[in-house]
Amino acid sequence: MRIGLIGAGNIGGTIARLAVDRGHHVVLSNSRGPDTLRDLVAELGERAAAATPAEAAEGADLVVVTVPLRAYREVPVAELAGAVVADTNNYYPQRDGHIAELDAGSTTSSELLAAHLGGAARVVKAFNSINFRELAADGEPAGMPNRRALPIAGDDADAKGLVGGLIDEFGFDVVDAGRLAEGRHFQPGTPAYGPRFDAPGLRAALAG
Repeated sequence: MRIGLIGAGNIGGTIARLAVDRGHHVVLSNSRGPDTLRDLVAELGERAAAATPAEAAEGADLVVVTVPLRAYREVPVAELAGAVVADTNNYYPQRDGHIAELDAGSTTSSELLAAHLGGAARVVKAFNSINFRELAADGEPAGMPNRRALPIAGDDADAKGLVGGLIDEFGFDVVDAGRLAEGRHFQPGTPAYGPRFDAPGLRAALAG
């Protein structure tokens, strides 16, 4: 699978490493230009390349958007038409500034991204509820007792299947929280955000 990453910080870099280790090809990008990713690409090896955000998105089987929420309007639109997009963003007012719709609870951060993309991308909220160090370290083979679970939410079943399959490859069970709007149940400040849960525990946290 070819995975384009828009953003190459802690979560983006960790996803890239996990993906390359499992035989996927990654194209990384950030707001500062491909040259700034030279060291990371060299570390990841021949399955990795650097590009602009538009180039990373174009032709990817999956695009991971992992930028600070305040920068979501900078995510390219045309190149993501029809794409499966895994959105890792969280809303932190102290970092992102206050966003009235999110403060009021009338929408969610992933729905903001989906609206920016004009509804043409198939957005799945994922990878936002786990620390990048734990994402790198906590994966286990399928079937292990008390295997850690991660939540996803989205409006397209096929898109959720693709993202969920990658999460399983990374060593985590997947709990489908429902439609994209239900991502509010594992955003910052909720019981499902942060702690380590197996699948039954995560389902209980999402319902709490």
